[in-house]
Amino acid sequence: MLGASPGVERVTPGSTAGEKVREGHPAAFVLDKHGVAVQPTTPARARMLLKKGRAVVARYTPFVIRLKDRTIGESQVDGVELGIDPGSRHTGITVFTDKDGNRRGLYGIDLVHRGGSIRDKMSQRAAYRRGRRSRNLRYRAPRFSNRTKPRGWLAPSLRHRVETTITWTARLARWAPVQAVHIERVAFDTHAISADRPLEGAEYQQGTLHGTEVREYLLAKWGRACAYCGATGVPLNIDHIRPRSRGGSNRVSNLCTACIPCNQAKGNRPVEDFLGQAPGQLSRILAQAEAPLRDAAAVNATRWALWRALHAAFPTVRTASGGRTKWNRTRVGLPKTHTLDALCVGHLNTIDRTPRTVLIAAATGRGAYTRTRTDRYGFPRLRLPRTKRFFGFATGDLVRATVPTGRWAGTHTGRVAVRSSGSHTVTTPAGAVKASHKNLALLQRGDGYAYTTKPEGAVINAAARQVRAPLGPWMPVRAFVPPD
Repeated sequence: MLGASPGVERVTPGSTAGEKVREGHPAAFVLDKHGVAVQPTTPARARMLLKKGRAVVARYTPFVIRLKDRTIGESQVDGVELGIDPGSRHTGITVFTDKDGNRRGLYGIDLVHRGGSIRDKMSQRAAYRRGRRSRNLRYRAPRFSNRTKPRGWLAPSLRHRVETTITWTARLARWAPVQAVHIERVAFDTHAISADRPLEGAEYQQGTLHGTEVREYLLAKWGRACAYCGATGVPLNIDHIRPRSRGGSNRVSNLCTACIPCNQAKGNRPVEDFLGQAPGQLSRILAQAEAPLRDAAAVNATRWALWRALHAAFPTVRTASGGRTKWNRTRVGLPKTHTLDALCVGHLNTIDRTPRTVLIAAATGRGAYTRTRTDRYGFPRLRLPRTKRFFGFATGDLVRATVPTGRWAGTHTGRVAVRSSGSHTVTTPAGAVKASHKNLALLQRGDGYAYTTKPEGAVINAAARQVRAPLGPWMPVRAFVPPD
């Protein structure tokens, strides 16, 4: 049970009405002259230290400075704590200080996972392999299914969520004196959610199809008729209401009976497209559609692995329930976001301050090993270079382009996409700018993430990722990374 887990907060204090939480600029991380993390500071103080020559820029996004005249022994370090709100697609991470239950938010990161992209690539690779094994080729015999999964094994798309979260907690621990980690560890009862009612006793062992086969269950459920046209007395196939190629699953709630003509006519089209002219039938079928449990299942599968990894990396790890997080957030009057949920994890009395903007770190990967582009049939149609770095730059680097003349004359800062010819493209808030490698200055190497910023509480999507991302508290030019 979650409540019996070590470190889980079990006591809920009485509700108190709090004042409106103030907003402030995100803090700047500070290192001493030996590279050891000290207490984060304000952007104004960071600008002053840089202007006086007492510090240098160690990293632009997130912004980190390194002092030139002070060590950690000469500094007052109160320490900071991390709050983590894990999710399937987004994970919120917040850096804050905690003094007797009064929290002060310093920095927020919305970590965007690419588990869906990994799943699609793994499915495509499996399809290619099945095709090679199923062809009548004497030198490609099928392998035996003798590969047992080790204990604690996670699928690559799930392991990615754990590893990216651990990566960012380790990074923040290098840039700030992290003393404790608070994580929301939620357990979803997906069986009860799919049944749309609480389950009792042996129902958990029996499942939804106890005593019947899937096909007979579907025939009885749909009246031995086609779910789309209502035809009876004809051969019926089992069809996915939401196609597998579009994210559907094999759950019984996503299956129906369909005659052969309807099954072939629908293909892998969405049911909304196939029954667009019959809204009555569409609404009837969608009433039986599956509940969206994929995200809940991903969080369930990774919550213990994430807790064990954090427990091995940090001396103090505290866990709390999602209900406690929601109660804290509503008590202090904050909207629901991933980073604000991370700020409200665990025991707290009040929240004095929240970051005004949030850094969005979208996992993009570091490229692909493949050296060809294929057509729809799998035949190579384009050869790619064997190297990924040209003239000292690689796709994903953060650069400053100083174009002397021409259409794009001026100074531009953003993410670069390289070409072997040396004519690179820099993406900025104003759009794409082409510049020669001779006019580029490297600011930060690409690290597999695309960085943008958004105001705290704003909704982020593919179109809204054109929000400006400040490189540092002293730089007037802002960076922009487009959706991949």
